[in-house]
Amino acid sequence: MNYDAVTPAIPDKKQVRKEIGEKLAGALAEYKQELGDKKLATHVKKISKLISRDLLKISKKKQRTSKKVSKASKVSAKPVKTRKKTGEKAVEQ
Repeated sequence: MNYDAVTPAIPDKKQVRKEIGEKLAGALAEYKQELGDKKLATHVKKISKLISRDLLKISKKKQRTSKKVSKASKVSAKPVKTRKKTGEKAVEQ
């Protein structure tokens, strides 16, 4: 059985945090000598936690809004009565 096809659309927190940490560490490799290995690692870890938390919040928010839009489109539209000018009968659209 192929379990690769059942992967979730949104990666988990740890995976996102790890990817961001690796990218930051690679980008900031020049500062490793100035700050030291340990300090740079702790700063990268803190920053990756903050960024991953915000990214996951945004992705969850997008999912909620897309679900609301899909639910709204499924609900059948009721006919709306509007009046064009005063004194005329209501026209169904």
